[in-house]
Amino acid sequence: MSVEIIAMGGYEEVGKNMTAVKIGEDVVIFDMGIHLDRVHIHEDTDMARMHSLDLIERGIIPDDTLMKEVDGKVRAIVFTHGHLDHIGAVGKLAHRYEAPLIGTPYTMGLIERTIKQEKKFKVNNPLQILNPGEKIQLSPDITLEFVQTTHSLPQTVNAALHTSEGIIVYANDFKFDNHQMLSPPPDYQRLRQLGQQGVLALIVETTNMTEMTEVKTHSEKVARMNLQDTMEPLLAEKDGMLITTFSSHIERLQAICNIADKSDRQILLLGRSMERFGSIAENLGILNLPATASIYGSPKAVNRALAHADEKRDEYLLVTTGHQGEVDALLPRIANNKTNFQVKRGDNVLISAPIIPSPMNIANRNVMERRLKTSGARIYPNIHVSGHAGREDHRDFLRMLNPEHIIPAHGDLEMLAAYTELAEEEGYKMGNNIHLLRNGQAQVFNGGIM
Repeated sequence: MSVEIIAMGGYEEVGKNMTAVKIGEDVVIFDMGIHLDRVHIHEDTDMARMHSLDLIERGIIPDDTLMKEVDGKVRAIVFTHGHLDHIGAVGKLAHRYEAPLIGTPYTMGLIERTIKQEKKFKVNNPLQILNPGEKIQLSPDITLEFVQTTHSLPQTVNAALHTSEGIIVYANDFKFDNHQMLSPPPDYQRLRQLGQQGVLALIVETTNMTEMTEVKTHSEKVARMNLQDTMEPLLAEKDGMLITTFSSHIERLQAICNIADKSDRQILLLGRSMERFGSIAENLGILNLPATASIYGSPKAVNRALAHADEKRDEYLLVTTGHQGEVDALLPRIANNKTNFQVKRGDNVLISAPIIPSPMNIANRNVMERRLKTSGARIYPNIHVSGHAGREDHRDFLRMLNPEHIIPAHGDLEMLAAYTELAEEEGYKMGNNIHLLRNGQAQVFNGGIM
């Protein structure tokens, strides 16, 4: 029986992830993401009224039209976690397939919200929850298993397809973090067991492979300690205080709230995406907000909250969207004096996020920081640790799984090449058992043999 890996998105960029795995006549699709760097697409962007063909043409979502040439029945569409570069296109593409959507409870909560907000297409795919550590039979020959891992968002999993030809592991995204508050450590024991059972192919992220200084990614515990050391003295001051971070980083939001709850300030989590990610996590009991915290997503509610905070700035902590300086996100709008909150001399702005490297992000972030400084604010940039595995984490991962074949993904050419270099250090060979794909290409294994 042949196994075919079809790359539809995420093999030339960090974004718009989508991969199809064909085993015999059965097909399993992994992820339907968006490209966050394209045409001002970011966490707060409303894509509900945009058409899929236009989004494909602009390179924002995967071009899945090549699936028309794939013979076989799609048995499931599987999502490893709820970041937009993995689920953001579900409302535009899922309706084309008669297959259930499968993910963890938090992931499916985010997907359900995305589907309900979709204005162009009616998505009627069944929604199915699979918890980490559980399995589900997708066809007589395929079983899907979710293996617990960690990332910068709760309930992230590595997906394992058990087939007669071996196991295919889909690992986009993950990190090895043993010290998160909201997520248990990765299931290292199960990963080693999969390696012993026989992994035919590993499809794996390469996001941090060019990072040579932090070769084992720091735990979120490090970010918590840095936040605590920075926040505590500032919370006691009489000046305004703002923090911006990823709306989806629930672990980080929990840490910020826990630290601020020891102060006398009210905590305001502000922004449409902050409300989306935060409210779903709160409803599922993942995010535990203190009584001093409130979430506001609608423009009117946000503006009212900002007006109160502007009048009594020492009584509030503002947690906002806009860490990349995106022109229509909340913090850049505050910096541009387009809200009811005016930044004043002495105010403190903490940025708990890195600059995601693209010319647009670098430019937007620099403009935002410059305007905040011009208003007299003190800036604390990059209080952050990565949610992606480092180079040596990947080496450990390879040794646990011992896959026959490797398909690097979730990266640009430089990242893919860096992963190839690491794999070759572990005894793999380019063109033999390391396979670099471009979007639209496929890799076929016949009976477990290339």
